[in-house]
Amino acid sequence: MTRDISPLLPIVYSREVAEAKASNTAIVALESTIITHGMPYPKNVEMAKSVEQIIRDGGAVPATIAIIEGVLHIGLENDMLEKLAKLKDVMKVSRADIAFAIAERRSGATTVAATMIAAARAGISVFATGGIGGVHRGAEESFDISADLEELAKTAVIVVCAGAKAILDIPKTLEVLETRGVPVVTYDSEEFPAFWSRQSGLKSPLSLQSPAAIANFQKLRDQLGLNGGMLIANPVPPENEIEREEMEIYIGRALAEAEREGVTGKAVTPFLLDRIFHITEGRSLDTNIALVENNARLAAEIAVAMAFDRS
Repeated sequence: MTRDISPLLPIVYSREVAEAKASNTAIVALESTIITHGMPYPKNVEMAKSVEQIIRDGGAVPATIAIIEGVLHIGLENDMLEKLAKLKDVMKVSRADIAFAIAERRSGATTVAATMIAAARAGISVFATGGIGGVHRGAEESFDISADLEELAKTAVIVVCAGAKAILDIPKTLEVLETRGVPVVTYDSEEFPAFWSRQSGLKSPLSLQSPAAIANFQKLRDQLGLNGGMLIANPVPPENEIEREEMEIYIGRALAEAEREGVTGKAVTPFLLDRIFHITEGRSLDTNIALVENNARLAAEIAVAMAFDRS
């Protein structure tokens, strides 16, 4: 492990990430909320290791990001990954509380927003995740909108995902991204995906067919001085998807249960994902793992293309 030179910020790079930074090797950031809040043990650590290996096989270096006992880790050694996967009562950290977790020496799993902040701090420009947060259904009453959308408007990191989580209001999520000037690009499809499903019923704002084209798009954004990130929506492979019409039935049941139990705030997404897992008898988890692996593969290709462009 290598410590950051800043004496004020406790940050540690894994040996692999430190070597990649020194040699200008492509790096792909990974979030940790999916490990602590998205999947049960041992599936979570198996998935994390599989995703990291996919990135290595793609010619890049994985950097799983988490806060452990007040230290921001950019890349996790195997023992740290196992420790994180087994931790209980881990904070779900976003922009509002990432500094709090570090200051209070807490352990925290990074959401999309917090992972983007940490990745940018570490000079990492590509990040693979499952699905982004967004505008929750009923947000006109609850005002429940994920900080992920604001972060995409502020922080210059490319986020590769399978679209917005299907439990959200996807049309409103796309509207907010458009308002904030965030490029939304669907990879190799004209239709924006809906996480577990390849189709959302919505046309994608933009579409590109190759990692090189995505890297070139970002290079032009940099040259124009355009701030903020870019969202790359990567549809789940056809053989792994659960079709949208079927998923809407499961999501409706889970939302009704959340309302009955009074679930609000940060607890909503983990609750819904858990209920959908049980309603689908585990199928949603299998699809979730497949789409994360698919996103990691594409993110590695984009990161390598960007590194080649800089060389």
